[in-house]
Amino acid sequence: MSKKISVGTWAYIWGGYADAPIPFPKVVKSLAEMGFDGIEFGAFPPHLNVEDYGDRAKRLEIKKMLDDHGLGISGLAGAFWGLPPATTKPPVYMDMVKKQLDICHDLDIPKLRVDTVSPPTEIPGGMDYETCFWRIAQVWNRAAEVCANEGVKLVWEFEPGFLFNKPSEVVRMVYAVDHPNFGVLFDSCHGHMCAVVGARQLGEKETLPGGIVQFIHMLTGKISHVHFIDSDETLHDGDTSTHAPFGQGVLDFDAIVKALLEAGYADEWWPMDLCFWPNALEATQPALAFMRGLAARYG
Repeated sequence: MSKKISVGTWAYIWGGYADAPIPFPKVVKSLAEMGFDGIEFGAFPPHLNVEDYGDRAKRLEIKKMLDDHGLGISGLAGAFWGLPPATTKPPVYMDMVKKQLDICHDLDIPKLRVDTVSPPTEIPGGMDYETCFWRIAQVWNRAAEVCANEGVKLVWEFEPGFLFNKPSEVVRMVYAVDHPNFGVLFDSCHGHMCAVVGARQLGEKETLPGGIVQFIHMLTGKISHVHFIDSDETLHDGDTSTHAPFGQGVLDFDAIVKALLEAGYADEWWPMDLCFWPNALEATQPALAFMRGLAARYG
């Protein structure tokens, strides 16, 4: 199966573009001209305001724009800000899931991304560790079932910036959710920062002797989505992993791809993520060339 390359559109509204986000039509035109197969849609202002999630006309306008430029969509990163699954009432959380499923339905998006939202260094809401862990697992089990009814896969992106980011916690969570429609979104820079650096972990630091490759193997059969990008082993603003352009970090992508294939990741989409990079648009074309080379070797 030939691989399709996409890139997260949030790279062009955050980081170096926070004061002057690139309008969505320009992003679409630029990515199409570069030769991308699609985008990973960040349903964030100003590309799509949360209050406009219920506006089907706007969703169909986005779909037509992408169709006109020959771009598909690999996944949806929606707005769960202020809705940590550990402390949000399940009906409220499910309501936001359903709003984003409407976007997935109209734009033909196969996957919906979630995260734990809560900061990584303390348990929220005065709960104990186990109560918090299992509340999230139960909410995501319910959300995965709701998504399954719409034919959309629910994927969890772990990272240093959010609660439960140790390798053992990530593995435990995906098995605790215990739903066939739930899996991990494995971002290469987050995987390295969690498994090798042990960044922003709660309590005793946990790293793996086999690094990111071991981490991927621990998640065999549970990786439902990926993001490719390099890691220079730093944090962006002390919060989450720096998404360094390919060649500006330490990652061995041949080893990573081999491990992903061995772990059963066979999806046609290979998205990349330049989140928060200061000059993301300028870095996009070289990153696409790198991904095309990787896909030619392994896709």
